[in-house]
Amino acid sequence: MSSAGIVPLLGRVAAAVSEAIVRVRPEMADADPVVRRSDRADFQSNAALPLAKKVGMPPAQLGGELAASLDLADGVIADVQVSGPGFLNISLADRAIWASVAARLADERLGVPTTENGHRVVIDYSAPNVAKEMHVGHLRTTIIGDSLARVFGFLGADVVRANHLGDWGTQFGMLIQYIDEHPESPWHTEELDADTSSVSALDSLYKAARAQFDADPAFADRARARVVALQGGDADTVARWREIVAESEKAFGAIYDRLGVLLTPDDYVGESFYNDQLAETVTELIDKGVAVDSDGAIVVLSEQVTGPDDQPVVLMVRKRDGGYGYDSTDLATIRYRIASMHADRLLYVTDSRQALHFQLIFEAARRVGWLTEAIQVDHVAYGTILGPDGKPFKTRAGGTVRLMGLLDEAAARVRAVVAEKNPDLSAAELDTIAEQAGIGAVKYADLSTSRVKDYSFDLDRMTMLNGNTGVYLQYAHARVCSILRKAHAATQATVDTAGPLEPAERELALALDGYGTVLAEVAEVLEPHRLAGYLYDLARAYTTFYDTCPVIAADEPMRSNRIALCQLTARTLELGLGQLGMAAPQRM
Repeated sequence: MSSAGIVPLLGRVAAAVSEAIVRVRPEMADADPVVRRSDRADFQSNAALPLAKKVGMPPAQLGGELAASLDLADGVIADVQVSGPGFLNISLADRAIWASVAARLADERLGVPTTENGHRVVIDYSAPNVAKEMHVGHLRTTIIGDSLARVFGFLGADVVRANHLGDWGTQFGMLIQYIDEHPESPWHTEELDADTSSVSALDSLYKAARAQFDADPAFADRARARVVALQGGDADTVARWREIVAESEKAFGAIYDRLGVLLTPDDYVGESFYNDQLAETVTELIDKGVAVDSDGAIVVLSEQVTGPDDQPVVLMVRKRDGGYGYDSTDLATIRYRIASMHADRLLYVTDSRQALHFQLIFEAARRVGWLTEAIQVDHVAYGTILGPDGKPFKTRAGGTVRLMGLLDEAAARVRAVVAEKNPDLSAAELDTIAEQAGIGAVKYADLSTSRVKDYSFDLDRMTMLNGNTGVYLQYAHARVCSILRKAHAATQATVDTAGPLEPAERELALALDGYGTVLAEVAEVLEPHRLAGYLYDLARAYTTFYDTCPVIAADEPMRSNRIALCQLTARTLELGLGQLGMAAPQRM
């Protein structure tokens, strides 16, 4: 169901400034009102500076004219002052701020509009390889992609979560041949102890198969023959491959359940899905003159990117031996998502090292006509997770860090911190809090960092109760819930819009009013860290409010109004944490 939402106070102020610009300078009707929050008033408009430069007059003079033309009749703006070189310092009416709190509290969506309604957004994220354990390298794509899926879904988009599994290739012929020759090696879930996953066993078997392939030419020949059998649809080989995929998906599901991400088996679409589309994809590229022959291979020569030799960078569409690779599959994938899934927007959440690959894929898709101006496509690139030493995060032995082990460690670390602060909690309560806060700590550390930047994985810092951490935000939500329980505020509070407004109340109310604006920014720039930063600032604004404005002991109507602020804060934190994929515990 679509929702028009509630226009935020910033939007109403911006509209008022725009109307004043039209009155003073009609030829500047499309000018940006340049409105933002300010520490000198509720909002500030800097529109006079660029406009004055265009029309050749002093900014302070134009600022004065704009201030005089602002419409104060609708009761939103209470006062406007001109300062410096034409800045408009705009203060809102107390009644308008309380009315915003009341309206958002009464709305099940907190007044956030469904701005993405009618749009189909395909988000490609996580994408682990079958028969290999998920490791720390899968963390960012999974967490960032899942948060974007949640935000777009809340804003009304028809979100398609696409988990592009690496489930095809020559390595499977090698693995299947090794498994058949070593029936004594367990790898099915029911054959393993509780501490070993099927994908861990398969990973070990693959490493053994790789070693034998390199050392034993006869085994290598048998493995290559098994690859041909798999690609040719041999029933026994395909059946074994399906078993391997199914066991791997169980292990992936355990990780996703632990992380609390939205991905389910219904979202798994592996590389194998596109096998029967590869030939027709290549044919279309050739027929439209985008792909050409190059010494027996079929390639796309970039028109945008050249290599060190000043020659066009090549996208390999079909190899000389007639085989297909990742380039072929990704071309078939984008073609399918546009033609068959009717995507309006495509997001590929992968690390920044794949930037050139996706630039070439998108270029080819545009040249062949699949990707039109009506379809938006983005490579949602992200940086590397670093260890405390500032180098890519590895085990002490130099190997990849298992994702499940990392989550175990995070939960254990939080459990120790919470147990020290709360000695009266039962073991069961500690376990629940540790799991929610441990997973939340890992997620928030990632999502609170601009995705394009590298960040250091430091569990000590991530699990602190103070500072910009997930544990702090979860604790802030729990504290608000505790206050509401003590106030016996089970029903929605009534807001008296004529009530007084203290500075800390004002700051908190204005912060709450900006929630929908931040979500719209996340959807536009694909940066979940903006939501994380907003929630942290909201929690700090609430802390200041709580420290200076008694809630339970206040007289009416102040008490009800402050309970309303608490209720709206709790709901905003819960909803916002949920859009980061984090739990919002009511007790900690």
